[in-house]
Amino acid sequence: MSTPLRTFQVDALQVEVYRQEADLVDSLVLQTQSYLNAVIDRQGAAAAILASGASQIELLKNLTTFGEIDWGRITLFHLDEYLGIGGTHPASFQLFMRELVEQKVTLRKFNYLAGDTLEPMAECDRYHGLLLAQSIDLCLLGIGETGHIAFNDPEVADFNDRYPVKLVKLADKSRQQQVNTGFFDRIEAVPQYALTLTLPTICRARKICCLAMGARKAGIIKTMLTGEISPTCPASILRKYPTATLYLDEAAASMLQ
Repeated sequence: MSTPLRTFQVDALQVEVYRQEADLVDSLVLQTQSYLNAVIDRQGAAAAILASGASQIELLKNLTTFGEIDWGRITLFHLDEYLGIGGTHPASFQLFMRELVEQKVTLRKFNYLAGDTLEPMAECDRYHGLLLAQSIDLCLLGIGETGHIAFNDPEVADFNDRYPVKLVKLADKSRQQQVNTGFFDRIEAVPQYALTLTLPTICRARKICCLAMGARKAGIIKTMLTGEISPTCPASILRKYPTATLYLDEAAASMLQ
C-alpha cells in the first residue's frame, strides 16, 4: 500500500498528502476495502454514499476491480443528480454510477435519485426515506472549485439545513466546472437545477473520505483548511468531524505551508 508523504490534522479533520493520484487511489482503495469488510463482518451489511465526477473515476474503477469486497451485502446511494435529465443521459450521475459500479459488481441494491422526476420535492422525500432505512457507514466525496460538496454551492450551503435532500439552483461557477471537466460541451447545456444531499445528511456518515487532486484544487484547499469554517466554503465543515479524512495529491496541497 502506498504511504502518504505527510499527514496532519486541521481541527478535527485528518489530512493525508500523497505524491500523485495513483498513490492516493492505491492507498484509499485498500483502506476502503478493509473498512467495508470490517463493517460487514460486524453487522452483516453496509451502506455507502458515492460521489460522481472526475476525481472519483480511478477510485471507483479500482474499488470494483481489485481486492475482495462482498458487494452483495452493500447498499449504495449517490450524492446528487441534475434535475430534468434521465438515467440514460450521457451526463447523468445515474449513468456514471451504472457504468462504473453497478455493471461491474453484484450489489445488494443501488438507490438512484430520479433526475427526470415530475415532482422533485416528492423525490427528495422518497430518497430521504431510503437513507433513513439504515445507517450510512461510508461517504466518498470530491470538492468542487468553489468548495462545494455534492451540489451544496456556497450560495445554498447550510450547515444546519433542515432538509435532508433538497432541490437547488446551481451557481454558474459550478455549472462551468461541469463543462471544464468534460461532462457538457457548453454551459447552456448544463441544467440549472439539481437534487442534492445536504451537508448534515452527508456528515452523518460514520466515515467520510474526501478526495482532491490537481493544481486546480490548490486554491480552494488552502481556503478550506486555513480560512474560517463557513458556508462560503462548504467543504470547510469537514474540519468539525473526526470521522472525516481529506486525501490530497501534492499538486492539490501545493499552496499549504
